[in-house]
Amino acid sequence: MITYELLHRDKNSDARRGVIHTPHGDIQTPIFMPVGTQATVKSMTPEEVEENGGQIVLGNTYHLYFRPGDELVKKAGGLHSFMNWHKPILTDCGGFQVFSLSELRKIHEEGVEFKSELDGSKHFFSPEKVMEIQENLGADIIMSFDECCPYPSSYEYTKDSMERTTRWAVRCKKSHKTNQALFGIIQGGFYKDLRDKSTQDLIDLDFPGYAIGGISVGEPKEEFLDILRYTTPKMPENKPRYLMGVGSPDYLIEAALAGIDMCDCVLPTRIARNGTAMTSHGKVVVRNATYEHDFTPLDDECDCYTCKNYTKAYIRHLIKCKEILGARLLSIHNIKFLTNLMERVRIEIENDSLVEFSQNFYKKYGYTNENRRK
Repeated sequence: MITYELLHRDKNSDARRGVIHTPHGDIQTPIFMPVGTQATVKSMTPEEVEENGGQIVLGNTYHLYFRPGDELVKKAGGLHSFMNWHKPILTDCGGFQVFSLSELRKIHEEGVEFKSELDGSKHFFSPEKVMEIQENLGADIIMSFDECCPYPSSYEYTKDSMERTTRWAVRCKKSHKTNQALFGIIQGGFYKDLRDKSTQDLIDLDFPGYAIGGISVGEPKEEFLDILRYTTPKMPENKPRYLMGVGSPDYLIEAALAGIDMCDCVLPTRIARNGTAMTSHGKVVVRNATYEHDFTPLDDECDCYTCKNYTKAYIRHLIKCKEILGARLLSIHNIKFLTNLMERVRIEIENDSLVEFSQNFYKKYGYTNENRRK
């Protein structure tokens, strides 16, 4: 199991500084968690992820079930051994694929039938099956099976989905046999009474940690912030709070301000493959022609391997030529940028100055959204 230790509360916001203790090491929070969908953070070695501040990585239950198969991973000694990563691992439950692969699945009370993207074969994910897969994968933290509703969804659909997610959570807990930490996932879409109901029902089940699901799914930012700020204070104070699927700098900072401990997203490596870097002055789309003769680093305030050794012009050349090194260098930079950002966030919380930092950061980064925290 895991435990959460609260170290400090920011006096000017709901932000909190803590440590999550796990069998594979401590996690300093708030934290951004790089996503290793297929048991790898794309284009990076585990050593590079760790060197660039990674404390915990994620694996994807749905995708690992299909390739290479959870039974094979179990034979290898679990994900830690299989991928040579010896720090904490979290595996999701496949709930996001219920949302993202809507054309390839059918939802039933017993679970979800998926049609494989690989060969068209049919596979049934029940809460019990999801527990079995995640137990075979062997992560420190595993997630209960849920449905992530699309945006927008009607009140009736969202209510039915939320209630089914709770019933699935009960079944997950009943079938959970290992000492892995099983988190519950709060649903309820953008209806506050449903968020209240989901939160309380899951608290009654006494999970060792809780996640907010079903936001950051295409809704306007003001709706995201409203539900985030409404739901987070209702989550248990003595357990980790996890916001799923968030990875842009502004959303990470807002999550921390709201009292979230953990966030994850594929964003930093995905945009890297498309030729985009996160920098202290905003996004740099390095594939653009304006950088053809730019012999400066991606970010003059960054201490990553990429910024120490390579220029925008060279990285642009690699991206334009579809050289693998281009995606690698940008991925290294983006992961380092976000882990550096969250390290700074932790320091600002300790100094009760995260609100002031966020205002300065937004101005420097170029955010103009009126809905950011004033």
